[in-house]
Amino acid sequence: MKNRCENCIVRQFNALRAMSKEELKRVSDSKITKSIKKGQAIFEEGEKLNGVFCVREGVSKLSKLSANGKDQIVKLASKGEVMGQRSVIAEETSNLSAVAVSDMEVCFIPKEGIVDTLHNNPNFTVEVLRHMAHDLREADDVIVNMSQKSVKQRVAEAFLYLGENFGEDSEGFLSVTLSREDIANVVGTATESCIRIISEFKKKGYIKTSGKKIGVANEKKLRDLVEGF
Repeated sequence: MKNRCENCIVRQFNALRAMSKEELKRVSDSKITKSIKKGQAIFEEGEKLNGVFCVREGVSKLSKLSANGKDQIVKLASKGEVMGQRSVIAEETSNLSAVAVSDMEVCFIPKEGIVDTLHNNPNFTVEVLRHMAHDLREADDVIVNMSQKSVKQRVAEAFLYLGENFGEDSEGFLSVTLSREDIANVVGTATESCIRIISEFKKKGYIKTSGKKIGVANEKKLRDLVEGF
């Protein structure tokens, strides 16, 4: 019963909260819950999506392949977020790829349940628009950061973002463990440059590391760097 949409607390974080009980029941009857292993693709850029994916547990990276063959990570999707809704609503192939950065549990909801509700429930339509507008605002911020902030500032901001949005483990390391390549792809730089910056931050006491794990050791110094002090 806990896997039923109408009983799922995760829907409170997305547009599904605006669905009626009957609409949620129909969606729940048609959805498929999937377990996704770390590193496994959920969908690929250019793929025709027949539905959306609601994240129940875990984190996924949403990325776009550039002309030079390098991935640019544009977003990290976590518990409660819906992936693929823009492609389904626009009836276009996916503009992004989604790959699990941790073990995940996602619910696949066929597009009929989403599209039919869009036509019949204006509250749901408004909620979907609100979430898509939020994604556009985040995309605007990424563009500004890329053009106006240095690579060091962007790396510092990435660590602060991960800490604020995903928290820390019991040892004070970031709960989401990204590879050095993934961090480079988040901030839009070469992996080698990212590794050098991480090493510099560690020497200065801004961060701490243990293998692949990274923790924020001096939040104030990182914030000062991001603000240009």
